[in-house]
Amino acid sequence: MKENIELATFAGGCFWCMVEPFDRRPGIIKVVSGYTGGDIENPTYEQVCSNKTGHVEAVQITFDPAIMSFEQLVETFWQQIDPTDAGGQFNDRGESYQTVIFYHNEQQRQIAEASKQKLNNSGKFNQPIATKILPATPFYEAEEKHQDYYKKQSFHYRLYKKGSGREDFIKSNWQPKIEKSELKKKLTPTQYQVTQENGTERPFQNEYWDNEEEGIYVDIVSGDVLFSSKNKFDAGCGWPSFTKPVDHYHIKENTDKSHGMIRTEVRSKNADSHLGHVFNDGPKEAGGLRYCMNSAAMRFIPKQKMDEEGYGQFHYLFHPSN
Repeated sequence: MKENIELATFAGGCFWCMVEPFDRRPGIIKVVSGYTGGDIENPTYEQVCSNKTGHVEAVQITFDPAIMSFEQLVETFWQQIDPTDAGGQFNDRGESYQTVIFYHNEQQRQIAEASKQKLNNSGKFNQPIATKILPATPFYEAEEKHQDYYKKQSFHYRLYKKGSGREDFIKSNWQPKIEKSELKKKLTPTQYQVTQENGTERPFQNEYWDNEEEGIYVDIVSGDVLFSSKNKFDAGCGWPSFTKPVDHYHIKENTDKSHGMIRTEVRSKNADSHLGHVFNDGPKEAGGLRYCMNSAAMRFIPKQKMDEEGYGQFHYLFHPSN
């Protein structure tokens, strides 16, 4: 394995739900569902689910730490689970659904332990954190039908994630609660109308539609990085347009049936702000998508100011390979 590539292994209950949060994130090379921590070689799904082999369902992530740090992966892991549940996760009960961070080196162990201690001390949960931190053991890839389940069986996956209780738990416990009254003080009237009331700016009369400076565009409410100037293009529509987000983890897409049309709305994940819409008429050579955004939903940070603004880790976006 190349020097700049690492492995991370997390058990977060049903592995169907643990691939999507990491998949398509920058620096992630692949995410594999499998079994680890048990006593026999090459266990089957049925054997693991019997809770007699000692294995847990897990995902193993191959990643580039220069782009996505292990700290960021651990933070993402916490945000998918109920870390106080020692008996499984949500509707899935038993040993095979316990939560574990498996570390591959001493640095990972220290990061995981510190993160767990910080969460324990935060007062976020009334019960102690039950997630174990253990040395990595042989990882056995699960059957093909379990790989990328959220893509292969997307409808059933959505039903399962909702029905199991995981989706509601994440929304209630991990998504920031932002008071509208505070936002009215923080945002301009246009920013508030766009992000909180699903408004749309006038084309060619907004701040960034013709901005050609190098830099990043962040969520005006949460500060999460949304887009890069490297993926910005002139779509001729009068709004800032991009071929893809920097990190799919920070956005969500909803069906929008307003104004007599069926469109795909783009919202920020953490702030739940309306950002704009995504269309299928973008440059084909760049994937064919056009993320048509409202300038008022974003703040532009020039490349030369990224360090002082606390976004220095995103300089990789401007390397030739990106």
